[in-house]
Amino acid sequence: MGESGCIMGKWFADWKKKVSAFNRNVKLFMLANVLISIGMGVFMVMYNLYIKELGMPETINGKVISMTALASAIMLIPAGFLSDRFGRKWMIIGGAVCGAMTLFYRSITVLETPIIYAAFLTGIFMAFVQVSGVPFLAENTKPKERVHMFSLHFALMTVANVIGSLFGGVLSDVLQVALSLGAVESIRWALLIGAITFTIGLIPLFKLQNKNPVPIVVKEVVDKQKPKIDDSLKRNLILIFHFSFASLLIGLGSGLVIPYLNLYFANRFDTSNSFIGLILSLGSGMTAVAMLIGPLLVKKVGKVKALILFQIVSIPFLILTAYTTSLLLASIGFLVRQALMNAGNPIQSAVAMEIVSDKYKGLANSINQTVFQLGWATMGPIAAGLVISFGSYWGYAYAFSITGVLYVISSTYYYFIFGRRKLSEE
Repeated sequence: MGESGCIMGKWFADWKKKVSAFNRNVKLFMLANVLISIGMGVFMVMYNLYIKELGMPETINGKVISMTALASAIMLIPAGFLSDRFGRKWMIIGGAVCGAMTLFYRSITVLETPIIYAAFLTGIFMAFVQVSGVPFLAENTKPKERVHMFSLHFALMTVANVIGSLFGGVLSDVLQVALSLGAVESIRWALLIGAITFTIGLIPLFKLQNKNPVPIVVKEVVDKQKPKIDDSLKRNLILIFHFSFASLLIGLGSGLVIPYLNLYFANRFDTSNSFIGLILSLGSGMTAVAMLIGPLLVKKVGKVKALILFQIVSIPFLILTAYTTSLLLASIGFLVRQALMNAGNPIQSAVAMEIVSDKYKGLANSINQTVFQLGWATMGPIAAGLVISFGSYWGYAYAFSITGVLYVISSTYYYFIFGRRKLSEE
């Protein structure tokens, strides 16, 4: 017990030291992101219930989800270019301000066409926030701080989404009981409070300062020690292509599995909605913890090896989930795979932001996210088709197995392209 307590103490002290060293921009941006993510979390869970309570068909929910994803996919690359060209701060603020306006509008509108158009606009504006965030954080931290910083950033966003999801549900139930409001009214108030929380998140954004230039003295010292990084468009595009190809494989794999996890538990094990809500929340909680433990592994083996280890070790748990008929084993398999696979995300962002030169960071981040979204979008119908054709046991078993194969290919590709080169530097 003493030894594990000592390890925990050292881990906590290490985190405390790292976080206090982050500059003011990073802390303000993280605070803003927590509030924005709580607001978005309310919408993620409550908006489809709002549409249902308005008496609209299930297909409208499908349209809202696909229009938001489509808008993001269309806008991510142009937003990345604009962010590289005009600076991160005003892209983030502009996107967030317009995004907040669409959330207020969506909370009160009751007609089908405006609901779908407004969802499309939310996707467009949030693309600016999504694309500029990672490069902004990278530009405001030293390379050695980035793994800790991205791990904390992704963990906070995950936890904030869960808080928003739970907060929205509880709030609408309390309003219904305490104030005797109807179902539509109570959900509308929950959505409006979500939009207000999102808007409060804008305040820290206005206090951000545009990136401080690195002191010239430091730059000269670095230049003498290391050969100057080639910042030509050609070199950066090649690097972005390699990153994006690995991301596409992961996106294709997770697109087969992640959107259908709630249906997997419902169809294969006939579980209740409460259990599904609990297990998905636990998955997010474990992901946040794994992200915070990630930097320990990076310290031991380096960034690229840590990322590949997380991906490879998650695969046996994915296969366990695919073939088990025990709800307990399926839950354990899901939770461990979810935590391990997502723990690699901050590390991947840190590696990408290190290798790509400053003026292409926004483009790199936007292409990476676009191909991941495309992977998700294209695999949805295939996953549904497998389950319809082969039933709730073999359908999911095949889908999860294909995902495992795609993860192995992605990790192998990543190792051969980045591994050897990065390992020699580390």
